[in-house]
Amino acid sequence: MKATLSPAVTRDLLEATAAIGTDSRWAARAFRGAIDEALTLIGRHAEIGTERLELAAPPIRFWTLRRFPYVVAYNAGREPPRVLRVVHGARDLPELFSDLRLD
Repeated sequence: MKATLSPAVTRDLLEATAAIGTDSRWAARAFRGAIDEALTLIGRHAEIGTERLELAAPPIRFWTLRRFPYVVAYNAGREPPRVLRVVHGARDLPELFSDLRLD
């Protein structure tokens, strides 16, 4: 089972893939592979991510992609878990996650 995506994540992934793809098409494909791997992992093991109380209250958890500096925010309390945002880790995370909803 894979984690599901909120509408905001679709936009996040399109923007990230385009940005990465300007430097390397190979890297953009690898990014999509890392996302797919994360969706499967989170879907199977919802508690694998980290709680970050300074960013959001439980059941929201966070996972950092392998090989890419992107943070996946997801609702671990849903079945299957729902990914709420995927953003670059260098961005202002408290600002970006200040309005996360559990949808």
